[in-house]
Amino acid sequence: MLRFLAFLLLGLAAVPAAAQPGDPAPNFSSERIGVTVAGTGPDVVLIPGLSSHPDVWRSTIEAVPGYRYHVVHVSGFSGRPAGANAEGPLLEPVAGEIARYIREARLARPAIVGHSMGGSWALMVAGRNPGLASRVLVVDMLPYLGAMFRQQNMTDEQMVTIAGQIRTQMAGATGEQRRLFLSTMTGMMTNTESKRASILEHALASDPNVSAQGYYDLILGNLLPDVAALRVPLMVLYTQPAGAPLSPEQIDTAYRISYRAAPGAIVRRVPQTGHFIMYDQPQVFQAAFREFMAMTAAPAPATRAPAPAQ
Repeated sequence: MLRFLAFLLLGLAAVPAAAQPGDPAPNFSSERIGVTVAGTGPDVVLIPGLSSHPDVWRSTIEAVPGYRYHVVHVSGFSGRPAGANAEGPLLEPVAGEIARYIREARLARPAIVGHSMGGSWALMVAGRNPGLASRVLVVDMLPYLGAMFRQQNMTDEQMVTIAGQIRTQMAGATGEQRRLFLSTMTGMMTNTESKRASILEHALASDPNVSAQGYYDLILGNLLPDVAALRVPLMVLYTQPAGAPLSPEQIDTAYRISYRAAPGAIVRRVPQTGHFIMYDQPQVFQAAFREFMAMTAAPAPATRAPAPAQ
């Protein structure tokens, strides 16, 4: 179970931390995220996953021009100082900061794309802020990982206990223990051999406490209500996890059920790829991305006129 959770939740990157796609977003400051901007055109927000670096999106940005990409780097991940993420919850505060960035930068209903934990943030930002986004693309992430525990008839208290144990073990691992764990996971994340060494280095460059808190939040966080709240087009791309104790048919069922509350959602398994679909199947991913951007966006919610004075 822990191995499967680690596969689903760990989103890492593959280039030196100094290489940022784009320039820092002007007039925006946050202790929880940084944002760089590249290109021109309609706005797209790109969110990497747990312990991930923004450069995971570089190949997509280069292959699909014509958009203004806003790439998020979460504090505490892949060499960025932990800042306000050093203590307390991670999932909800970071989602709030991404939404704040969209508002303060006056983005015109951007598309939001998230890989792994970034997909969780994409769902939260769009589901909890009606009218803020035009569409959502989730890459290899379920909205409620706790469902796996529910299938084992665990109580809420038991789930909290297990999540807390995982968080403690991750945060307290020694350097060699952590390297061994992350090295094992790296081999499962991508089929592209040339990416693995640098993926590992970015994992090791992430703050252990922030990454451990991210695991904790994702295990306990139930985003099914956020899926149901979506009123914009949704595409979900997912994989058959290496080593997972589930058949492709079981994975398909889990994703269909998880996203069934979003009417018209495109939920699609990508074959012959690891967790990093954009690395292992770049042409397939880029074609899906173009298809996603061509989806007809729902109109912005009408603004209710103020009630007349009495």
